[in-house]
Amino acid sequence: MPTSDDQQLIAQIRSGDWRAFEALYDKYKGQVYRTALAVTRDRTASEDILQDCFLRFHAHVNHLDGSIPLSPWLYRVTVNLSYNWLTRRRRASFSLEQLVDGLVAGPQASPEHYAESREIETIVQSVLAKLSFEHRAVVVLYYLNDLSVEEIALILGCPVGTVKSRLYYARKALRNALRLLQGEAISATGAAYEFT
Repeated sequence: MPTSDDQQLIAQIRSGDWRAFEALYDKYKGQVYRTALAVTRDRTASEDILQDCFLRFHAHVNHLDGSIPLSPWLYRVTVNLSYNWLTRRRRASFSLEQLVDGLVAGPQASPEHYAESREIETIVQSVLAKLSFEHRAVVVLYYLNDLSVEEIALILGCPVGTVKSRLYYARKALRNALRLLQGEAISATGAAYEFT
């Protein structure tokens, strides 16, 4: 269900109120920019995608269904624009420091933990760069934007089962890479890393 605040802002935008547009932009610009940045790993491209997303919103505001949440529509446009950018630039990598922080449990108090976290981040980036755009988009929306499987399915316009399958595949690839790292660590030091 959309927030009554969003509904009111959209109604005001439809009547030509630019302050309402600015208020909606201020409310959602962070999530749009972060999503684009996580996928593209390019600040300039992410700024362009942010602008394009809201230009499209303004162009389609009269055709949007005011009874459904705006956030999934914005995510869908952001993901599509990011995909178009990646296709044009033929880039397939992005930084996932936040994802690594979420995957690696425990306090970050020691230099050893920091070095281990950076090593894991490098592996995660490498694995995710090899995933298809569809798999990476699901990972970004699920882990970085904390969206549910159902919300991601709505955003990407695919069945819930497809989202679950893509998450499963991405997690499996990450687990295999982390197991390989753990095997190397056991060989080198005789001790195993603990991953959750």
